[in-house]
Amino acid sequence: QVQLAESGGGLVQAGNSLRLSCAASGRTLSSYAMGWFRQAPGKEREFLAAIAWTGATTYYVDAVKGRFTISRDNAKNTVSLQMNSLKPEDTAVYYCGAARYTVSRTYYLRLQRYEYDYRGQGTQVTVSS
Repeated sequence: QVQLAESGGGLVQAGNSLRLSCAASGRTLSSYAMGWFRQAPGKEREFLAAIAWTGATTYYVDAVKGRFTISRDNAKNTVSLQMNSLKPEDTAVYYCGAARYTVSRTYYLRLQRYEYDYRGQGTQVTVSS
C-alpha cells in the first residue's frame, strides 16, 4: 500500500513563496506520474501540475504556469511544488496524487481527470493580502 504525505504548507503574505513536498512510502512509484491539486473552501478541486516518471516532462494549468514549478526526486521518492508570487486566490488545501501511465506522451491525462491511484491528505496553504 502506498501512502503519500504532504508537507510545507503554511501562512504567507501575497508575493512570497512556499515549497510543498510530497513523500511516498510503501513502494517506488516507477511508471507513475505525480501531480499536485488544490481545493479551496466552497470550490471544486483543481488540477495544477503533473510530472512524468523521468522528471523530463511537466504539465501546468494556465492558472499556475510561470509561478509554480513541479519537480521530483525518484531516489527519495518525493515530488515538490515550488510556488512563487503567491496570491490570495491560491489559498487552498494542496494535495499530491500519483497515477500510473503507459503512454509517455499522455502521462498527465489520468491526473488531469482526477483518476489518481493514490493521493495524500493535503496541506493547508493560506495567502494573506
